[in-house]
Parts: sequence; structure tokens; C-alpha cells
Amino acid sequence: MTPEALLAHLDDASLWPQPSGLDVATAYERALSVRELRIARGERPLGYKVGFTNRTIWERYQVFAPIWGPVWDTTVTHCAGAGTVSLAGTCQPRLEPEAVFGMAATPPANASLDDLLACVEWVAPGFEVVQSHRPGWIFTAADTVADGALHARLLVGPRLAAGQVGRTAQEFDGRLAGASVTLRRGDVVVEEGVGANVLDGPLHALHYFLRVLRDCPGATDLQPGDVITTGTWTDAWPIKPGEQWSAVFIGSLGRLQVTFT
Repeated sequence: MTPEALLAHLDDASLWPQPSGLDVATAYERALSVRELRIARGERPLGYKVGFTNRTIWERYQVFAPIWGPVWDTTVTHCAGAGTVSLAGTCQPRLEPEAVFGMAATPPANASLDDLLACVEWVAPGFEVVQSHRPGWIFTAADTVADGALHARLLVGPRLAAGQVGRTAQEFDGRLAGASVTLRRGDVVVEEGVGANVLDGPLHALHYFLRVLRDCPGATDLQPGDVITTGTWTDAWPIKPGEQWSAVFIGSLGRLQVTFT
């Protein structure tokens, strides 16, 4: 699976004929090469997604550590609370409710949780549409990295200033970790989850990601203005055009609705 082949499958929404055959370190090298190909053709990275932070789904997908990859100006949409997202060009799409951060500054070296929070401008509810180019969502961890960290789309809802959620890291992450989400398809409750599912809380997930990002050769550090989505609070659920989904984040982020076309 060359970078060119990986990008072709992303563009065509076509299944891979076989596993990538890569180890995780090599998969990140390939993913960074795909990133450069996308930049060269005019796409602009807007930040990152962090996936598989939810330990409750590791056994189900046989991926036992978080992964990460870029999000793009071609994949990210903002809304005031209700948005529309096209599934055209996605492959086996699924939906994840998440907490999304907006960065005000690049965190310092060896940043503590409080240092990191000081660099966060806002937090918002989000829906990430994830996808897999492996049949039936059967993959290895390296496959998911090479497959763009499974990112397809990101809908970002109403922003809250970070200070509205908490003034200290303990207060901020405690509120998000203790919050719950109810995910609905139409009027049907599909699943409920909690913020603590993502590495004990979204700020902890961001802290973990900062460390592994800086340990990856060739990766671009967090920048002011970056959007970071920190992992699903529930399982990832299959979606299709014509459906309307909503998430109510009780105790933290409010409500977000999406209609798929």
C-alpha cells in the first residue's frame, strides 16, 4: 500500500483488496506521505483527530491503543447546533459523538494538564464520521493509521470558551469526564456514554496525544487555530443518507444534531 494507493482508495471510497501489511511505525510514515500528497493538491490540514481513546471498544475492534491523523478543510464543517453532512465519497461510514478542542497556542514542552488547558481556546460538541476501507471494519492498528486514522468528516457544534467549562485542569476535565452523552437516531436512543471513557477525560486524551505527536518523526506540532477531536464517548454506529442523529451532552457541551445526505 503505497501513499498513492492509499490516497486513491480515499478518493474512490473503495475497499482495500488486502491488509496494509505494515507495522504501526511504518504506517505513520505512509500516513505522513499521504498528508503531503493532499497538501500538494491544495487541501489544508486544520488539526487532528485522536481515535481509539475509548477503552471500552478496544476489545471489539482489536485495537488496544489510541491512534491519530489529520483533519482537513475539505472534511471539517462548523454549525450553530444543527448541521448537514454529505456521506458522498465515504466508505462504510459510522458516527461518533466527541468533545472537540480549538487551540489558542502551541503547548510548551513537557506541558502539564494546566499548561495544556491554558493553550485551549474553546471546546465544542462534535460528530466525527469515521470510515474504514477494510471490509467489515476488520483491521489491525497499523491499518487504521494508514487509513487516515479512519477520519472522513467532522461536524463541530457551538463553541464554549474553555474557561466556561473550568478554570483549572482538574475542574475542566472533571466536568467533561463526569458528563454523559445520549446518542439518538431520530427519536430512538442508540447508546449512552460518558466523557471518562476517553482515557479518563478529553483533556487527558489531548495530553496523551500531544506526547505521541511529538514523538513521531516528521509530524507537525499543534498550532494556534488547530481543531482537535478527542475520541468517541460511545461505540461508532453505522449511518446512511437520509438519517438524522442527535447527541445530548448532559452536564457539559449541550446538544448537536446532524442530517446526512
